[in-house]
Amino acid sequence: MNILVTGASRGIGAAAFALLKSTGHQVIGHSTRGSDELIAADLADPEAPRALWNAALERLDGRIDVLVNNAGIYEAVADDAADSEWHASWARTLTINLQAPADLSRLAIGHFRGRDGGGRIVNVASRAAYRGDSPQHWHYAASKSAMIGITKTIARGYAAEQILAFAVCPGFTVSEMTEEYLKGRGGAQVIAEIPLGRVATTDEVAEAIRWLSVDAPAAATGTVIDVNGASYVR
Repeated sequence: MNILVTGASRGIGAAAFALLKSTGHQVIGHSTRGSDELIAADLADPEAPRALWNAALERLDGRIDVLVNNAGIYEAVADDAADSEWHASWARTLTINLQAPADLSRLAIGHFRGRDGGGRIVNVASRAAYRGDSPQHWHYAASKSAMIGITKTIARGYAAEQILAFAVCPGFTVSEMTEEYLKGRGGAQVIAEIPLGRVATTDEVAEAIRWLSVDAPAAATGTVIDVNGASYVR
């Protein structure tokens, strides 16, 4: 399969990118700055999703079978921040975490329609979509809740055309971004909330993404998989 993975430079995205490549797929990744393997695109720019999509299509010989919307930000803003700061934080988070994946999904659906086999979209959301987040992250939780809504809407609206949509909701994960925090006092509090007794690894989340991208049956479209050690159970 030909697969585009956004936010593939680190964390869950890097693990999914590596796993999909190692299992024989043609994979193009994306990051804000880009690299030899990753297409550069700043998803805060409204024109970036289409430019990214077109660049990925060119590298994949005009065919994409799976879109993995993983790119996102987790930036705090105080609930008593100045209005200008509050609005700017909401706008930035919703643009990157919600509008850009929606734009890419719309482009993917247009590409998938009317061809044999349809296509798949896998959205990386968060347990925050269901249980909320900290008082500094209203906008993050809102963006991930909305991503679940988009996933289910695509699943219901396009299943007859073999266009499938799934989501993954990780909790706290082990990555280069969280390792230091987990070693400190904050880590003990995080672990105490997880019945499994540890946080999920990026490789575990990547395997869920791989399965949904490649092996999940068509009848599972609209499925949301939780990967959080039972720290939140729906």
